[in-house]
Amino acid sequence: MTWWRGRCSVAVHGVPMNKFLVCLVAALAGAGSALPALAQDVAGLAAGPVIIAPPQTPLAQTIKSGLGAVYYSASRDSTAYNEAQKLYFFYGSRHFEPIWLDEAAKGEVVFSEPARKILKLFENAASEGLRPSDYLTSDLNPAGAKGDPIKMAALETAFSGAALRYADHIYNGRIKPQSVSANLDITPKPLDTAALLVQLATSADPVAVLTALEPTHPEFLALKAALATFDDTSLERPTPIAEGPTLRPGMSDPRVPLLRARLDLPPADGLVYDDALVDALKAFQATLDLDVDGVMGPATLAALNGGIPVTRADILANMERWRWMPRDLGQFNVMVNVPEFRLAINRDGREEYTTRVVVGTTKNQTPIFSDNIRHIVVNPYWNVPSSIIKGEVAPAVLRNPGYIDNQNMDLLYNGTPVSPWQVDWTQVSTSNFPFRVRQRPGPGNALGQIKFLFPNKHDVYLHDTPSKSLFARSFRAYSHGCVRVQNPMEFADALMANEANISRASLEAMFGPSERWVNPEHQIPVHIAYFTIRVEADGSLRSFGDVYGHNAKLIAAMGLDKPDLAREIIADAEPVVDELSP
Repeated sequence: MTWWRGRCSVAVHGVPMNKFLVCLVAALAGAGSALPALAQDVAGLAAGPVIIAPPQTPLAQTIKSGLGAVYYSASRDSTAYNEAQKLYFFYGSRHFEPIWLDEAAKGEVVFSEPARKILKLFENAASEGLRPSDYLTSDLNPAGAKGDPIKMAALETAFSGAALRYADHIYNGRIKPQSVSANLDITPKPLDTAALLVQLATSADPVAVLTALEPTHPEFLALKAALATFDDTSLERPTPIAEGPTLRPGMSDPRVPLLRARLDLPPADGLVYDDALVDALKAFQATLDLDVDGVMGPATLAALNGGIPVTRADILANMERWRWMPRDLGQFNVMVNVPEFRLAINRDGREEYTTRVVVGTTKNQTPIFSDNIRHIVVNPYWNVPSSIIKGEVAPAVLRNPGYIDNQNMDLLYNGTPVSPWQVDWTQVSTSNFPFRVRQRPGPGNALGQIKFLFPNKHDVYLHDTPSKSLFARSFRAYSHGCVRVQNPMEFADALMANEANISRASLEAMFGPSERWVNPEHQIPVHIAYFTIRVEADGSLRSFGDVYGHNAKLIAAMGLDKPDLAREIIADAEPVVDELSP
């Protein structure tokens, strides 16, 4: 093929097209030059100058006209416009010649060898947790295209669209996170589709090119393996232990024999909940991050009965969320899993530290996103969010101006502290409250003694808290959106493992009445995630409650059966939101 260089002006159905600088970008152009590993090579290719070469055959002219008609009829910056533009530029770079079609004997139209290999991949899309019907659409039928350039052009571009759709789904997921919830603040990973199409069409193994786009996270691969062997009809569930009163040491209960069998203890005379049974139950509780108290309450009973059953839909939804995650989580990173109420520090894929966390209530949900920890603040001020000022602080101070001093707070007007006793409160209401409010450093500060900042539009972060009692609960969604850390100084020490000049001791030496900022040399990736299934070290799947309903909404968006929301385990009594806590 001869590439036409220089500047050109083309028209589709009489509509002039902008002139483009024409120069050949040779990346990925060699036949059989599949890039072995590496979706990141495809995803990271910079978009170069656009190549527009004139069509040289009637079929190419038809492809050009059809693509141009779609391109120019779509609203600028719409999804249809962007997709049509990508295809127009791609085919324009190769004289609008087809890449997926061949002509066999007697003019029969057949798919090319690369296309046939990709069709097999479409047929097996279910093994990836995708839907074959999204790609094997009715317009991928070459039988009716014989001798008809318009139908051949439609078939050609339909196949390119299906290939790009599959690539995007396997790389970024098929559901947009924001369509599930505005609190899923997740940006799709960029993918150079033009380069990808060239690579697919010229590779000896296009299947490997597409397969390289799937997530490489170990938990995603484990979920994919579980999906391959999952059988909804053969879920192994132990004989359930009946509900009843909370079972405490020394009590007698008819459920004791079954409980002993469940914990692999030998039978015993009587129905007494003895010391051996207490020790065995404590060991069981410790493996699941339950309260290790030897008491069989609602959460422990649910765990003994198998927890929340895992369904095929749950596996598919969690695979989808792994596709939303960054491809590279960072060699050293922090992962907060909201449904698990747990934080972990990971190095090279291995967990180095973990602790319990408290997350936002269902009304004030912790947003789901990724960022980088950039600052640590010791003795922090708490700048009270406007929603809390309006809903809690303003009504309280209108009732009693002394509330500000009692809460160790400052009332700020245009950034300057003012005394609440100098304000004419008869002229103020909750709807026209003109003040900002901050809480001064101190033992009662809602952020405790330390916070970990990753500046973001949601104004959420990780922090200490004076409300330690909430960490003892199994259900821990009580904050206004920020993430409270149970052992913040232990976490700080583990977090600063790569910092030569920052340690727990150096941070604790700063404790006092004044706010102090510390800036680590290395930014640390932090991922606030939402996985209702985690893969244990032995490969087993452990499920968690759908605290914000994101899992159920995603399952509905994916067109899967809805889970039984009654399965959600809330172990404690009615939630009580800790007032004035972020």
